[in-house]
Amino acid sequence: MNTAEATMTIQEVANRLTDLCRQGKYEEAQRELYSDDAVSVEPPHSKGFQTVQGLDAIIKKGEQFQAMVEAVHGGTVSDPIIAGDHFATAAVLDMTLKGMGRQKMEELAVYQVKDGKVVREEFFYPSM
Repeated sequence: MNTAEATMTIQEVANRLTDLCRQGKYEEAQRELYSDDAVSVEPPHSKGFQTVQGLDAIIKKGEQFQAMVEAVHGGTVSDPIIAGDHFATAAVLDMTLKGMGRQKMEELAVYQVKDGKVVREEFFYPSM
């Protein structure tokens, strides 16, 4: 988006992010919709993933996760729910992880948007 274009509303950001995630285009979503200094927060019980700051670190974290995935068997992403400058989606991924077998991963993701960009994402999921 160039500076002559209007800033996206939270509804537009939420809809676009949800659409790209449903297509499995996570890195494209991050590059298009995230602030350069965005923060990605994992739950305390997360195995191998930590809170990171900066778009490059978020993309690297996504690449590390994708490297763990042997096969994706299906998944869903809910429509976004918006409250103020935050929105949330629920996702279910049915996948086989290397060395861990087939798993059904369910998570809630909460995003904060400022000036038309995601500035924070936080994930909530049970211990695996």
